[in-house]
Amino acid sequence: MPSKKLILRTYLTPEELGEIRASAAKAGLSLSTFSKRVCLGYTVPSLEHQEARLELRRLKGDLGRLGGLLKQVLANGTHRLTIHKLLHELDARQREVQAAVRRIR
Repeated sequence: MPSKKLILRTYLTPEELGEIRASAAKAGLSLSTFSKRVCLGYTVPSLEHQEARLELRRLKGDLGRLGGLLKQVLANGTHRLTIHKLLHELDARQREVQAAVRRIR
């Protein structure tokens, strides 16, 4: 059964095609998907932004696990003021990481 999708053709120099292919690869998209999104005016996030966002989310998770460990230490009777101060500091860093993730989008 033939496809009902239409084809858009354009004329490019070899350099232009190379630039478009490089941009599509940088975004982690196929040439067709990249071209479609650009022509329709959609934003095309770069693969670097996606990787940065994932790394920040991992960092936020690590901070959460560290907070859990501090709470265990607190439950075992360690100096409460020191642990509470560290927990508040971790909470502040988690909010900063979450704000950074939102800015990358």
